[in-house]
Amino acid sequence: MVEVKIGMKPYDLRCEYKVHRLGMDERSPRLSWKLHAPYRAAQQSAYRLIVSAGGDVWWDTGKIVSNQSVHVPYEGPAFTSRTRYEARVKVWDQDDVESDWSEEVYWETALLDSSEWTAAWITASCEQPEACPYMRKPFTLREGIVAARIYATSLGVYQLFVNGEKADDTLFTPGWTSYSKRLQYQTYDVTRLLASGENALGVMLGNGWYKGNLGWKGSSDLYGSQRAALVQLHVQYEDGTEDVIVSDRSWKASAGPLLMSELYHGEVYDARLEQDGWSRIGFDDSQWTDVSLLEHGFDTLIAQEGEAVRVVEELTPVDVLRTPNGETVVDFGQNLVGWVKLTVEAEEGHTITLRHAEVLDEAGNFYTSNLRTAKQTITYICRGGGVERYCPYFSFQGFRYIQVEGIPHELVASSVVAQVIYSDMDQTGSFECSDEMVNQLQRNIVWGQKGNFLDIPTDCPQRDERLGWTGDAQVFIRTAAFNMNVATFFTKWLKDLAADQLPDGGVPFVIPDILRGQHSSSAWGDAAVICPWVLYERYGDRRVLEQQYDSMVRWVEYIRSQGDHEYLWNTGFHFGDWLAMDAPKGTRMGATPKDLIATAFYAYSSSLVAKAAHVLGKQEDAARYTELSAQVAREFRKEFVTPNGRVASPTQTAYVLALMFDLLEDTDRERAASILARYVEENHNRLTTGFVGTPYLCLALSKHGYTELAYKLVLQKEYPSWLYPITKGATTIWEHWDGIQPDGSLCTDPMNSYNHYAYGSIGEWLYRVAAGLDTDEEYPGYKKSRIAPQLTDAIDYAQASYCSMYGVVAAGWERQENGAISVKVTIPPNTGATVILPGAVLDRVEESGVPAMTAEGVRSAVQTEAGVQLEVGSGEYQFMYSCK
Repeated sequence: MVEVKIGMKPYDLRCEYKVHRLGMDERSPRLSWKLHAPYRAAQQSAYRLIVSAGGDVWWDTGKIVSNQSVHVPYEGPAFTSRTRYEARVKVWDQDDVESDWSEEVYWETALLDSSEWTAAWITASCEQPEACPYMRKPFTLREGIVAARIYATSLGVYQLFVNGEKADDTLFTPGWTSYSKRLQYQTYDVTRLLASGENALGVMLGNGWYKGNLGWKGSSDLYGSQRAALVQLHVQYEDGTEDVIVSDRSWKASAGPLLMSELYHGEVYDARLEQDGWSRIGFDDSQWTDVSLLEHGFDTLIAQEGEAVRVVEELTPVDVLRTPNGETVVDFGQNLVGWVKLTVEAEEGHTITLRHAEVLDEAGNFYTSNLRTAKQTITYICRGGGVERYCPYFSFQGFRYIQVEGIPHELVASSVVAQVIYSDMDQTGSFECSDEMVNQLQRNIVWGQKGNFLDIPTDCPQRDERLGWTGDAQVFIRTAAFNMNVATFFTKWLKDLAADQLPDGGVPFVIPDILRGQHSSSAWGDAAVICPWVLYERYGDRRVLEQQYDSMVRWVEYIRSQGDHEYLWNTGFHFGDWLAMDAPKGTRMGATPKDLIATAFYAYSSSLVAKAAHVLGKQEDAARYTELSAQVAREFRKEFVTPNGRVASPTQTAYVLALMFDLLEDTDRERAASILARYVEENHNRLTTGFVGTPYLCLALSKHGYTELAYKLVLQKEYPSWLYPITKGATTIWEHWDGIQPDGSLCTDPMNSYNHYAYGSIGEWLYRVAAGLDTDEEYPGYKKSRIAPQLTDAIDYAQASYCSMYGVVAAGWERQENGAISVKVTIPPNTGATVILPGAVLDRVEESGVPAMTAEGVRSAVQTEAGVQLEVGSGEYQFMYSCK
């Protein structure tokens, strides 16, 4: 009897990172799929893609001999607007065994040319300037509706309603972009919400980022002074005809119950002013006014690029407190970003007030001083007559606690639910170890990411700031990319960075740029180079390098033009090692010289541009920027390193950057690493680094043989350390190491966020070093993984998993009771890995009970100074050995 081999099975086919895409204007989208195989060392040898539209084959690749299963570009006929395309894939394995077809994935094009917009921008004014306008349009449809799509956007933020129902569950549309150059519009499938006969559309408008209060100086109207909506509904019928309903002069407008809405300050909602059915048919709008048209144009419009913002989770109260000051305060047990859903029953005119805060003060009272001018206050005025439900429309808050006024103490817990809001990214990573405080640290990092990834990567989500600080984003992006799939999130943001980049290549401090004229600090502007490179590393996304390459080059050339010396950066404003513990009294900038930091990043960014050029086949550029980086490194050594190899600045950060960016001579690195280690040890195993040095501190130590010291830093509980805030009850990452001081008092610095992800960059070390899970830079996107856990006696196990573009990669180690080490590894099909077993002896390593050298899927195994190095194919492995 002939044994039939069960082949590979493609699954999770995606278009531009998504299973389904509604409303896309990408002309050559890329398709990616994962593979399931019931055997080890599985490799794809060929694939076939079919793309169809309307039941007809649009593009058939035929059998393509290739192992590519990620980012395969569509190369068929040009798309047409407002059309759905379906794709499916089959594959062949290394033995040419053919798979079944995958499940289909679809994407739908939006309006591919601005000339297709027939709608007009409509606006309305209210007697109270702070009030949010409501706009509506009744219309009639014929029988035989088969499909309906709305394309909509706004100047400001909007919510769209169809026959009284919200068009979908997304929030804060159209998102925040560089509005004068890039304004997203959204696509809604509203087929199920429409009916033949009478129908109605409704739109609410809020200030949002476009018109609302932004920044700590109280600025507003930064992009424009008038809110406006643009709505275009296409309805298709069975007979092939179409109706188009657009925003135009026929729409009506009115003020409503939403009397004020600001991102920072909250909302005032008077339910007595509600107009029931305002977005339904049969509503009497005779008292409503005509809308006005606004000249704005369509050239800046782009289909939705970023991740949708949604309510993703809900939390109920864990406690209702009566503070020493007599305040009624709800504790949700977690610092979060979102809003409170309110359910109440009270008489007409009764006012309920919710104020939001991250912490209580040392006496246990409600504390809001760190919010500065941000009010974070919701005022709800009851309509009366029954149960009322409300949650904000256009304002989000950062909070763990709410102070409640107007609800009896005994009813508070059942009246409020916290809804957690963030960009709805796939959760991709997990880390766990035997130390529960480190596990809490990982949870805090993830919660900090959730709270600050609301359409853009913000520094903080609660005070009068909430801006896309470039420095924070670049130090955290590697950790972020482990925890969640941030590819589309950061791709959108980087396009805004390029759009807001100055003509001379300078990069604004914040993106989108609302500070206007404040730009180009080292380590902050370097986000233009570091972030695209990380996306390429983590996702194998070559296109993001293509799209951002000009921006990357312009940033490095900006640096080259700045210094008194071509290869040093010693001019201009720099934040330095921001918030470092060694900062001189009265300043937030650490002791490490700013020109040392600037020149170090000059060398680093030049090297990354060289790598990007090589990937893109720009070999002349690659050679030029490789030489530039080498020249800058040489000048760095002349300026900042003594002839005996000591870094002139005796700070942890100075040594960290010199070591991490390979700026020292080979002969000097061992001594420099020992000096860095001594600085840490002399500080009682505590750090002094700030925003610049902290992300690299443990990585630099581990890179140069001081992993045990890195573990001591991570496990340190005394201030300042990563675990210290957890001893004070932190559930997110703090901006200041001493946000709550050892005596229980609060940091008095008005710039004091308790949800600030930058120091959460230690997460990268947890994944890459403690668990040992990483990608090989030569084979990006985990086409080849590098599994190299670095062990310690301080914990008993560490493990991490990551859902890559190819499937789940996992790595973990555990110390057995007999002292043996178990290392478990998972490698997805169509990929391979280098596995390094530290301290192992080759002939004593077993894999699932057999000698590792002979185990299925192990391609090679060699003894090295560090231990045993194996090359393996896909599959699940368990290696067991005793350390030599």
